[in-house]
Amino acid sequence: MIRLIILSILLLLSLLSVMRAQAYYLWLMAIAVTEFPLIFAGGTIVMLATGFWAGKYQWAGTLVGFIALILFLSPILRSYLISRRLEKDMRAAFGQVYLKNGVEPFSFSKFFWLNFKDTVGSKTLTYVTYNDGATLKLDFFPAQTAGKRPCVIVVHGGSWSSGDSKQLADLNSYMAKMGYNVAAINYRLAPKYQTPAPVEDIKSAMSFFRTHADEFHIDTSQFVLLGRSAGAQIALLAAYTLHDKSIKGVIEFYGPADMVWGYSIPSDPLIMDSRKVMGDYVGGTFAQVPQKYRDCSPLFFAGPASPPTLMIHGVNDVLVTYLHAAKLSTKLEEEHVKHYWLRLPWATHGFDFNLYGPGGQLSTYAVENFLSTVTK
Repeated sequence: MIRLIILSILLLLSLLSVMRAQAYYLWLMAIAVTEFPLIFAGGTIVMLATGFWAGKYQWAGTLVGFIALILFLSPILRSYLISRRLEKDMRAAFGQVYLKNGVEPFSFSKFFWLNFKDTVGSKTLTYVTYNDGATLKLDFFPAQTAGKRPCVIVVHGGSWSSGDSKQLADLNSYMAKMGYNVAAINYRLAPKYQTPAPVEDIKSAMSFFRTHADEFHIDTSQFVLLGRSAGAQIALLAAYTLHDKSIKGVIEFYGPADMVWGYSIPSDPLIMDSRKVMGDYVGGTFAQVPQKYRDCSPLFFAGPASPPTLMIHGVNDVLVTYLHAAKLSTKLEEEHVKHYWLRLPWATHGFDFNLYGPGGQLSTYAVENFLSTVTK
């Protein structure tokens, strides 16, 4: 009986690989289930093995366990299927790929790798001090390749009101090892500061590096913006409104592209009060400041001159619906802007926490592929 109960709990957890979470802690669990699948699959196999000694309910437990095992492993199978066409699809979207030999979008062996830290030795730098006394810092990850190199500016998530430049440093280190300078910036946070303050902060970071280009070996003709969640909205808005030709591309992870439409479909309050979050950032409800919602919606500013765009969004995202990526993809198609949407059917918000999980592997490859094509 105990075996059946445990396997039934595992089955319920495995459903998070195919269904959207319905509460905050279930969302966090969904990240673990889908991006560390071997841990849960291994636990299920152990429980299935105890069936040799189980008596009552043996076959019921075994059936439940096998269903759970299949669901736990499904993100691996689906990531493998996507990986088989990913290089071809991205080449069709952006052109010739300039990757180092041996770079693959999927490797089963990488599921056993773990790394969640800065491995190249970043430096914390002050990049701007405003008249009101606000001082902003960034973490700089120097390119591990000699000479002046392009710079990727990373904008963290956190509902525009929290988070910092220390988030997910493993990808920053990875990009530095690829030969890119990486600057993970802090920006002015809501509710004290509102849109478009963070976009101005990106502009200040680019100005800082233009001033110190020789010191930090920056090719100031080549910047790429990368943002996650709220940071993705900021990165997209900066890329589409600054009209800076040195911005060669923008990468957005699960960000809101249409703030007007996004306000009309709030998140489940058990997970996040999205209307309050947006109101703190924009400066009021949509009824109070409708134009400001439009002014901070990247979708409305995408046009023929917009830089190439890589979108990465999971279908099971419960904080920012994947339909934002779908809408932006349609708009970019209409405007003939080079773009690609890496659509991950099993993934939820924050799936890239594990660089070597099913979604983490594919997104890291997509980022590397994108950077190699837009910076040459």
